[in-house]
Amino acid sequence: MNEVSDHLDYGLSVIFIGFNPSLRSGESGHHYGNPRNHFWRILQQSGITPRLYHFSEDRELLKLGYGFTNIVARPTRGIDDITREEYAAGRKLLYDKLMQYKPSIACFVGKGVYTEFSRKSRAEWGFQAETVIPEVREFVAPSSSGLVRMSMESIVEIYKQLGSNLAQDSQESE
Repeated sequence: MNEVSDHLDYGLSVIFIGFNPSLRSGESGHHYGNPRNHFWRILQQSGITPRLYHFSEDRELLKLGYGFTNIVARPTRGIDDITREEYAAGRKLLYDKLMQYKPSIACFVGKGVYTEFSRKSRAEWGFQAETVIPEVREFVAPSSSGLVRMSMESIVEIYKQLGSNLAQDSQESE
């Protein structure tokens, strides 16, 4: 199965970082392509995007200043199918990508994604006090997977913190 291409560029407001693509994303070639994944609804409901985007429009979000990557590029049925070696290699690649592109914010879509990357045993929702990448703010958000046992309302509230910060950054740069 093909990897899902990163959508990265210089000067991005935020890069969304997932564990790895689902099999459905691998088939479609787009980020968050599983219909049971709530990512696109979360972005719209939290005010991060002005409308509901379809996963096939993922590349269009570069125009909004939003990029996409994963800690592991290989599509799998679930995170249990990712090997320790893939995580180790993915951590290094992700570190290098973030150092190269230096987005304003790295948004980790799931605490597990952040703890795998940072090697920290725990993380709180929201912005992290100590960051791994200098000059990049790190935000930990709930996973958008349909398997998450949090209410959609609670998830959207956490993403609203990110959305408010992005709106504030946008106003300050005008």
